[in-house]
Amino acid sequence: MKKELERVFQETKEGRIASMNFEIEDRIYTRVFRPKERLILLGGGHIAKALCTLATMVDFQVIVIDDRPFFANEDRFPEAVQVICDEFSNAIKGLSLHASDYVAIITRGHHYDKECIQGILSGEMPAYVGLLGSKRRTTALLSQMREEGFDASLLEQIHTPIGLEIGALTVEEIAVSIVAEMIKTRRIDLRKEEVSGLFQEETFHENVLRELVEKEIPKALLLVYETKGSTPVKSGCFMALDKNNVATGTIGGGLAENIAIKEALPMIGSGRKKMLSVDMTNKDSADQGMICGGSMKVLIQDL
Repeated sequence: MKKELERVFQETKEGRIASMNFEIEDRIYTRVFRPKERLILLGGGHIAKALCTLATMVDFQVIVIDDRPFFANEDRFPEAVQVICDEFSNAIKGLSLHASDYVAIITRGHHYDKECIQGILSGEMPAYVGLLGSKRRTTALLSQMREEGFDASLLEQIHTPIGLEIGALTVEEIAVSIVAEMIKTRRIDLRKEEVSGLFQEETFHENVLRELVEKEIPKALLLVYETKGSTPVKSGCFMALDKNNVATGTIGGGLAENIAIKEALPMIGSGRKKMLSVDMTNKDSADQGMICGGSMKVLIQDL
């Protein structure tokens, strides 16, 4: 198993989506490891500032582009992995957009919006493109570009007006609506584990994988492989536990996680694995503080 974890760690570090199969109770479960998606903010205004903070919180790697030095600087966007001060067309070309990218067009004007869309359509279409502006203005712009010969099927993929309709008014609320729409796009193709054996959680969790593959100290992998009802985490959530009772990551915290840790500690160094069921639905569980009311099964694997 460790060699497979090492492969997954290397592939995801290189920016590729990796997957790993687990045979549990005579069934094959697949865990996808999805690297952080790039979110490219075309425009560094007030919405971009709030959007950068929120998107980072939900595991996007944010890149900010603006042609104005006052807006395109690292002090303004401390959470961004890269801030580029350049013309939008040049910067987009330099980034080489991929199908896994997310792009928010939040420039200061109609002319710049068109420049951004032209740059995006010249390469691989990102997973998400959102265009800020009123319905009337953005519809007019896209109609004009269709008339000029741009691919209508690609223009139809642009989310406009950008963000989910939640009645947002403030800059921060608009940023929330945009992040919500990106999360919806991220999860739209996620299949249910009970149908396909595909785990729901797909986050890379680099710190946990690093602990599992790079630290030589004996340790165990704890992996949630099935959930029912309301649970603190979804299937595919995992953590590392070493022989000194140092945990990296979480499978939900609270009493359920403590039960799993107590089961795992004596197994470290044994070469064994076991399946643990944690029931949070009965009265005894409620009395002990398990407030979720569901149940989950955890694979404990000595490494």
